[in-house]
Amino acid sequence: MRLHEPPGHNCEAFRVHFWRRVEYRGARMLSVARMPTTEHILLESDFRQVPDLRDARTVHARIEFRSRLRRRILQLEIIDYYYLSVRSHSRSILIEYVLDLRFVDAPRRLRHIAWRWITVSLLIALAPGIASRIDSSATRSWQADWLPVCVTLIVVWAFATLVAVYRTTETVSLFSTHGAARLLECTGGLGTFYVLRGFMKKLAAHIRLASAARRRTKAEHLRDEMREHLRLKEIGVLSAGEYETAKVRILDHHSPAAQPPIARASTTL
Repeated sequence: MRLHEPPGHNCEAFRVHFWRRVEYRGARMLSVARMPTTEHILLESDFRQVPDLRDARTVHARIEFRSRLRRRILQLEIIDYYYLSVRSHSRSILIEYVLDLRFVDAPRRLRHIAWRWITVSLLIALAPGIASRIDSSATRSWQADWLPVCVTLIVVWAFATLVAVYRTTETVSLFSTHGAARLLECTGGLGTFYVLRGFMKKLAAHIRLASAARRRTKAEHLRDEMREHLRLKEIGVLSAGEYETAKVRILDHHSPAAQPPIARASTTL
């Protein structure tokens, strides 16, 4: 490379100044190349169109669950292989939405037994037998008060039994894969697992089928899952707080610390 020295200046001083500028620019380019890159996720774009129930081409499974004690009707349908349609009627409130099964974890089951109320109900049920032994050796004043006591015990026993039945529940829930946001909750009394057993087996099979249709890399899948959480927030399935919590969890999985050592080494090279 030829240097065109300006006339009337010291050539040696010009050469030194020129090479210092070249070294400075080279150092700047090297430092920029070594800076960690920041990835921007555009949540408002690249949505995957989720089919509506009226536009569904195929319905693979359908169930209607009624909980008279809680006054709730839940209708579930698996449509177009990768989607779950949800319709919930609860106290004149209708909620309809569709879940993308690519971002749903396997169904979870939880049984809650109200042991305290069951114990109270059993103790009250045993009270007449204890009272009959007391009555055999009691005075006539106790015999006169026996009828109101029996009526009170029957009322209290019925109330305790009703509360025990109401609070003994079986719940089937669906959560997002990495965001761990609650997407669906079906709560009923004893026997709910038995009623939903066949449908949940088919749903688990379709969730495994949908997992094979995810993006190739984990980073792309996490971006898609974050967009899915944004869509559910906009249609009212997730609250603002639930969305923010799920977003933080997804970003934790997306961070370099969550990647395996081999993946981190390849990204730093």
